[in-house]
Amino acid sequence: MNNEDRSPLKAKPLRTPGQSVEEAKAKLIEDAFETPALLAMCMLMLAFFEWFRVIFSLPPKPVLFTIVAAVAVGFAVWRWFRVRRQTRALRQAIEGEKVVGQFLESLRERGYRVFHDLIGEGFNVDHVLIGPAGVFTIETKTWSKPRRGDARIEFDGETIRAGGLEPDRDPIIQASAQAAWLKALLTESTGKPFSVWPVIVFPGWFVEPCIDRKRRIWVLNPRALPAFLDREPRRVSDEDVALGSFHLSRFVRSGEAQRA
Repeated sequence: MNNEDRSPLKAKPLRTPGQSVEEAKAKLIEDAFETPALLAMCMLMLAFFEWFRVIFSLPPKPVLFTIVAAVAVGFAVWRWFRVRRQTRALRQAIEGEKVVGQFLESLRERGYRVFHDLIGEGFNVDHVLIGPAGVFTIETKTWSKPRRGDARIEFDGETIRAGGLEPDRDPIIQASAQAAWLKALLTESTGKPFSVWPVIVFPGWFVEPCIDRKRRIWVLNPRALPAFLDREPRRVSDEDVALGSFHLSRFVRSGEAQRA
């Protein structure tokens, strides 16, 4: 994100269950451990250099250590500005996923089961819907919008353009791969064939409507998703919705247990 870009989100996501506890935990770790640990490391390094001088009878070298300190400070400042840009981008992506996730929760009233942040081998699926119209992977793209000029998402069935420009990384390939992975996972786990439809959503963007609804992938503003789902025929029975959800829940819990 640069000075000419802005977040596409008009409002911050609602708070999530346990968020205050998570924030308190992070602050406790920072205050009670990280800061004292950093101070202890600095004092340890100073003690090491002092003992090194004593053991080898070395004279003080303030010029040398001033140069080393200046280089270290310069490197730290450079890293700070680089990390700050990355942190801002990550924070925007997190907020986008939360906004979309909280919006998808409302689809439970329409008979959909909602899953968030499925972890695969070296990748994750932002959201998954299982319901009457089928199984859908939802990939959230919280791309920055230009402050001026064209701020539309266009999709011609093959290529996505944001503000008239093609992205460096093709989200179509990413979303299609995620859908194929989930299809194989559910089919192997349940013993029944499940078709999975990839969806890419751009919160905060105006997305040109797709004319051909038979395309292999949907590219939408998340608020358009309920209308698209309502126009789809019923493809999955209530029993298969429950079956697929049970196996997906078991996969999520198994993965969390292994990571723990």
